[in-house]
Amino acid sequence: FNVGVFYEDGTVVAQNDAEAVRWYRLAADQGSARGKNSLGACYADGTGVAQNAAEGVRWYRLAADRGYSTAQFNLAICYGQGIGVVKDHAEALRWTHLAAAQGNADALTIIAEAARLGK
Repeated sequence: FNVGVFYEDGTVVAQNDAEAVRWYRLAADQGSARGKNSLGACYADGTGVAQNAAEGVRWYRLAADRGYSTAQFNLAICYGQGIGVVKDHAEALRWTHLAAAQGNADALTIIAEAARLGK
């Protein structure tokens, strides 16, 4: 996984999105939730692969189902905005709460803001 980050960021090696995707896929294939989430982000954004939001959601779900809170929050965003899936606010809220239950800062912020606004 970390080698993929190095290629995506270009911090240790020359930046190369396709090589980052290759390393994320290797990590994902070995069961890494972080690898699956990063691969999902690559598909969602079209980084190193052809953009495919539905494929991004598929990888996010694989990571989220393993309990990775960042992927759970990414799924919440996808459902909330209809990115790669049909917009579904109930499903977005469900994934937000799952991520927040694990202490995901972004999810906690959304829930706190919604509570502040009385939603």
